[in-house]
Amino acid sequence: MGNSSSNDAAVLAAFNLTKQVSSPEGSLTILDDVSFNVAPGESIAIVGASGAGKSTLLSLLAGLDVPTRGHVILDGKDLGKLDEDGRARVRADSVGFVFQSFHLVPSLNALENVMLPLELAGVDNARDASRGIIDKVGLAERWSHYPAQLSGGEKQRVAVARAFATEPAVLFADEPTGNLDSRTGEKIMQLMFDLNRSSSTTLVLVTHDSDLAARCDRVLSLDAGKLVSDVRAAA
Repeated sequence: MGNSSSNDAAVLAAFNLTKQVSSPEGSLTILDDVSFNVAPGESIAIVGASGAGKSTLLSLLAGLDVPTRGHVILDGKDLGKLDEDGRARVRADSVGFVFQSFHLVPSLNALENVMLPLELAGVDNARDASRGIIDKVGLAERWSHYPAQLSGGEKQRVAVARAFATEPAVLFADEPTGNLDSRTGEKIMQLMFDLNRSSSTTLVLVTHDSDLAARCDRVLSLDAGKLVSDVRAAA
């Protein structure tokens, strides 16, 4: 868990997170008393078998879902004290997302998809800023293409560019290479780690890929909803 004095500097902290849902068999515990904190700029992998609670943990950390017990501090804000609108504001200000299935807007071209969060945030030079990021992810020639005209790898590059466009404090990635072949996936992850370093954005990555997890600063392992290990990479 690290020393507790680092809580002040943590960009993300989970305190006793528990998530229970009701099922025909009674109450089901998906996450069980999970606590940890994350320093700014760290890269964290969350690993565990299917059904271990990884995606649920990600949803709670990002304020997409609320815990049954416990609370999350994200970029200095206690999500437990905010309503849905308040949590949405924190996400808009502080969070980027990359999902397995890209989540691009089909009616917008690559550049417009990247511009979207900037325009929502009221950034003046959204187009210029987005062109810069599109170039950085290697899509300078493809910016005017629509998602249907892009390969899976290109779509995920657009999604990564969009996620980093607002220079978020924390980038959450849920199996970002899950729909890509291994070579394309490797390129996308290299891109995410490069952007993580150059923008000092904190990276929180849910993955079943042990090689990918090993490249992060820390690996958190979940098993049946419990945090069973928190291992730092050897420096």
